[in-house]
Amino acid sequence: MADTTPPKDGSPKRPSRRALMLGAASASAIVSIKPALAQTAGSVLNCEIPVPDAGRAGNYIAADGSLVPAGTQGAFPPAGRNFKGEEVKQALNGANLPGTTYEQSRAYTNYIRRLQRGTSGFTCFASLQMPRG
Repeated sequence: MADTTPPKDGSPKRPSRRALMLGAASASAIVSIKPALAQTAGSVLNCEIPVPDAGRAGNYIAADGSLVPAGTQGAFPPAGRNFKGEEVKQALNGANLPGTTYEQSRAYTNYIRRLQRGTSGFTCFASLQMPRG
């Protein structure tokens, strides 16, 4: 902070050039950070999660979200498309994933909740869990 005590001669003290420059730099940094945060939030909602990931595409998804062999009784076939972060976020809050029945959507969201680091879609899912400021 700049020293604001008046000079001994009684004239008002003006802020130094350095103090003004620091204030301007701080305001610029704040303006630059806000769009970056908005862009990050937007990209999280547009990221995609495959169900299941390409490495396990031949498997079905059981009601608990685990992967089972194709044709397993009571399990659901792969989703056929990736789900966007926004769709997954809504499904985690109780909505159905697009193009799915209630039971199918629950199985797919259970699969998504079980994603592990290194699995396609994990980073997107982890980003959805981060609190937004």
